[in-house]
Amino acid sequence: MPNYLIGVTGGIACYKTITLCRLLMKAGHDVRVIMTDNACKFVTPLTFETITRNRAYVDEFDAGLAPDIIEHIDLANWADEFVIAPATANSMAKIANGIADNLLTSTVLVYKKPIVFSPAMNVDMYANVATQTNLKRLAEMGHQIIEPGVGEMACQAEGKGRMAEPEEIFQMLCGDMPLEGVNILVTAGPTVEPIDPVRYISNRSSGKMGVAIAKKAMAMGANVKVVAGPVSVSLEGLNCVSVQTADEMLAAVKADLSKVNILIMAAAVADYKVSEYSDKKIKKNSENMSIELEKNPDILKTIASDKDVKQVFVGFAAESNDVRENALKKLDAKNLDFIVANDISREDIGFETDQNEVSIYFSDGTTTESGKIEKSKVAELILSNALKLYKAKNGTV
Repeated sequence: MPNYLIGVTGGIACYKTITLCRLLMKAGHDVRVIMTDNACKFVTPLTFETITRNRAYVDEFDAGLAPDIIEHIDLANWADEFVIAPATANSMAKIANGIADNLLTSTVLVYKKPIVFSPAMNVDMYANVATQTNLKRLAEMGHQIIEPGVGEMACQAEGKGRMAEPEEIFQMLCGDMPLEGVNILVTAGPTVEPIDPVRYISNRSSGKMGVAIAKKAMAMGANVKVVAGPVSVSLEGLNCVSVQTADEMLAAVKADLSKVNILIMAAAVADYKVSEYSDKKIKKNSENMSIELEKNPDILKTIASDKDVKQVFVGFAAESNDVRENALKKLDAKNLDFIVANDISREDIGFETDQNEVSIYFSDGTTTESGKIEKSKVAELILSNALKLYKAKNGTV
């Protein structure tokens, strides 16, 4: 079992790291903790020592504690895996720029493998250009960044910056990789159909569902590619092709279709585009203006005939009425293995929210209901069903 070295820096999210250590210990790993001085102001070293049954390391120059070793070198050599959680803006700035002014940052300079960072900070600190530059630099150095969550902070601000939940981090570190080796293509967000250089036709899709699926698939070991319209969520860490129009999305999907094992079409593709684009801004006048529209290509219908018998195709149906009937029509017409339907007339789920409630209709006539859950949980439900079908089609069940 690999040895886990956990770096704990000074933020209120320190309390979550106690649970992470407990989960790692329960799974049979040996765990040691390095704390910064500021981390000790939130959680005492004794707490981690009680959980891990190992000394919690704080000061690099504690006289007489272990005179026979050089701690930062010994710890770096001992660790098979190195995780820093929570990772504050200050500590990440130091590490990104090679500063070693405490035991944790000194150990980082000795450690030869990628480190896992789980950032946690105020929403504005996270969004600050300096923090984003340091995150990018850490990623370019080969380290792994676990995206922080969105929600209410200790400072009562709302936004992105919450440390990922310890169960989520544990799953990424130690969980099974059921999708390892599987190639998944996910479409996400809206498409944009220009009318003139200023105006366009689009919809309210944020891309949250598609991005949640892509990130969950990566956590489960898949090779993931995302074809995304102009989403309102971060695509950081994803292998992504950015598109604007339905035609561009279709071209991007077709380009990779032969390599795909599972296709998940979570994008909200605009049904119509203007018949004639104006390369000059259409001026306002006293008369009503009419614009002639024509149908966009239906991406799934267009590629349905190219589907291999071993591939799994998943579609989405965002409906405001007759949800089941409309979803079943799409399921049959688009040669899908299953379709994920949700009621967009509800304001508490779907577009622009962090939760969803879906019905999954399968080609064999069965149905699964999710109940109202986080979109990350919906993503997990979709992927587990897609994997089951993929295994059945490829004779690996």
